[in-house]
Amino acid sequence: MKNIVTIIFTIFIFTNSFAQYVMSGRVISEDGESLIGANAILKNTYNGDQSGMDGYFTITNVASGEYTLVVSYVGYKTIEKVVKIADIDLFVELEMEKSSFVSDEVTVYGTRANEKTPTAYTNVNRSAIEESNLGQDIPYLLEFTPSVVVTSDAGNGIGYTGIRVRGSDPTRVNVTINGVPLNDTESQGVFWVNLPDLASSTESIQIQRGVGTSTNGAGAFGASLNLLTNKLNKDFYAELNNTVGSFNTLKNTVRIGTGLLNDKFSFDGRFSKITSDGYIDRASSDLTSFYLSGAYYGENQSLRLNVFSGHEVTYQAWYGIDANTLENDRTFNPAGTEKPGAPYENQVDDYTQTHYQLVYNNQLSKNLTLNATAHYTKGFGFYEEYKGQESVSSYAGLDTSSTLVSDLVRRRWLDNDFYGVVYSVNYTSEDKRLDAVLGGGINQYVGDHFGRVITVDSAVMATIPHEYYNNNATKNDFNIYSKVNYALSDKLNGYVDLQYRRIAYTFIGLDNDGTNLEQTANLAFFNPKVGLTYTFASNASAYVFAGVGNKEPNRNDYTENRLDEQPEHETLYNGEAGYRKRFKNGGLEANLYLMYYENQLALTGELNIDGANIRANIDQSYRAGIELSGYAKIANWLTWSGNATFSQNKVVEFVEYLDDWDNGGQATIIHKETDLAFSPNVIVGSEFTFDLLTNEADLNKNNRFNVSLLSKYVGAQYIDNTSTERLDGYFNNDVRLRYGFKLGGRFIKEIDINVMVRNVTNNLYVANAWSYRFNSEGQSNTLVGYYPQAGRNFLVGLNLKF
Repeated sequence: MKNIVTIIFTIFIFTNSFAQYVMSGRVISEDGESLIGANAILKNTYNGDQSGMDGYFTITNVASGEYTLVVSYVGYKTIEKVVKIADIDLFVELEMEKSSFVSDEVTVYGTRANEKTPTAYTNVNRSAIEESNLGQDIPYLLEFTPSVVVTSDAGNGIGYTGIRVRGSDPTRVNVTINGVPLNDTESQGVFWVNLPDLASSTESIQIQRGVGTSTNGAGAFGASLNLLTNKLNKDFYAELNNTVGSFNTLKNTVRIGTGLLNDKFSFDGRFSKITSDGYIDRASSDLTSFYLSGAYYGENQSLRLNVFSGHEVTYQAWYGIDANTLENDRTFNPAGTEKPGAPYENQVDDYTQTHYQLVYNNQLSKNLTLNATAHYTKGFGFYEEYKGQESVSSYAGLDTSSTLVSDLVRRRWLDNDFYGVVYSVNYTSEDKRLDAVLGGGINQYVGDHFGRVITVDSAVMATIPHEYYNNNATKNDFNIYSKVNYALSDKLNGYVDLQYRRIAYTFIGLDNDGTNLEQTANLAFFNPKVGLTYTFASNASAYVFAGVGNKEPNRNDYTENRLDEQPEHETLYNGEAGYRKRFKNGGLEANLYLMYYENQLALTGELNIDGANIRANIDQSYRAGIELSGYAKIANWLTWSGNATFSQNKVVEFVEYLDDWDNGGQATIIHKETDLAFSPNVIVGSEFTFDLLTNEADLNKNNRFNVSLLSKYVGAQYIDNTSTERLDGYFNNDVRLRYGFKLGGRFIKEIDINVMVRNVTNNLYVANAWSYRFNSEGQSNTLVGYYPQAGRNFLVGLNLKF
């Protein structure tokens, strides 16, 4: 492992020896002020940069030829300038004019970080998303960003997938779409399968690691993901994107947009269909989704309506398998096998989720912008199970007998509504020294949980379908935040971020086991954050950051607490210190972090009846590490990017409660200085891209043909917090080939072929597991369930642009 890291960073250090032609420039406003964070890119290429604190940008390793330079910045008209490189470096100064349209990027301005924000973050633009978008869920598109580990129940990245950042599980990763919370309000997780192919409608993603800046929804205790779908496409477009691959994977996507009509209106749409058998037996996915968006653009304001929806039917694959089965039949799926003979065919999740967003932006004055979004999300669906020889008396109201057993089929339903308003007001002073945001939101969630027996042996006299439990939950969430970036001097910038959040949560009714769920929780949190950013010469900056985050328990923490008492809310104290440097032909970032938790609701390794992770409060725990990332243009035909995280993730002390199989009740064990579950100490990602078309003729035609080697190393990780059972580390390699070329015809304008071979060395690895510890015969024992991931597999995409 040391050799891998040494090779990667040695290559980076020597990149200055391979400089090619450089296109640089400065971006200023009409009044001569530097514009920080403007995007400058050479059209139809992946070569670009973002302007730094002084408004300067640098695009390196540009072959001689003619290009179109595209520069965009929130609130200003996009510039397209034809430039020519002729065997000499080029410098251009670009003056940007205020736009008559309010930019769609204003929607997420209040919740995103920029170069003045003293936090660790990564931006993923549309081009990077398209490189890997072959039907897998968004976590797999972010796999090679710093500190990220991804998992898949089906083993191939389609269906139920998860993302962990810095070892923090998905319930601790805040996700918003256009500033609207996506995390399920009760479980706090994000089920990406509910919105299949969302990536095809996503313009950009920002990942902030750690507690991050204030945002809407549940607190970010590992990271926050901010997705933007809104964008004005001024020209008509139509695309047909298709993928075929291993495990009978098939994806078909149609995208179309009208462009700007009558200088005021635009309409965009997408429809997607994805099917796959999955790597695990019967772990099939049948996924459909659509995205519709219509916008009105006035002189100083805009109004956009987004409607997007997904319907998923996936065969359950969250049971896991034991070590013996892993060795001898690693694709075995226990789901549905309680049925005698062939496995039950309809052991599936069937869920539909539809989102409505009405987004309003207004440029109130030259320095003041308003964004407000009204939203509504409707979710409805069930999962179905065949249960063999169940005790009928355990199903309330079905039969009074205490001895009768029966095979039966049950469905557990969720019918929920989530709605509210989020907003932000953004102010920039005339002298650009002050940048302030006032934002927040008020949201309500109402969820009905109920279970029905739909099939039962005829010996049981009951009306079918029979409802055996029903409960309701209501959660109100209010937050308000204020963020201020202020230039204390020409080089030193101060940052203050204050958030107040209040939650009211109630449960009413009976759980599936007949337990009365009536509970109420009222919590109020204050989350302050401060930091400094210092800018050196030569596009370098350093920052320090300190922040506090508070987070409420989720539904299962309340309803399934082992000690039958209310769980405590958790508090995170987060410190970060980082350095960013841009070279003529590359860049480097280093970030030190400490995340200290009080009452962390950490994963125990166990699952509940629904396959969700069970958590328990741990008094004191911490994560500490260093994140390194960099990129380099080594030659005009070779580019490298990579990252590495080295960390320690520890429990200071906690008490483990074990079910005592011999005597009943619970046994206790005290653990000290153990590792936090699912928190590898080493995570490394690397990507080498070889450009096979480097001659001027192909570059001028914007043709491309490249091959990339993507490598990922994830160190060993423990399955629970006792440092007893662990998953071995794994090192995977993927190969991606992209060939794209322009056509002169009027019908098909561009063809792009994308081939991805994952896990080319056919590494048989496990990325996730569960464990259940119990006490028997005076000693602790552990049952483990493993989730094997696919060996060598492939995806081939054909994209046609009209």
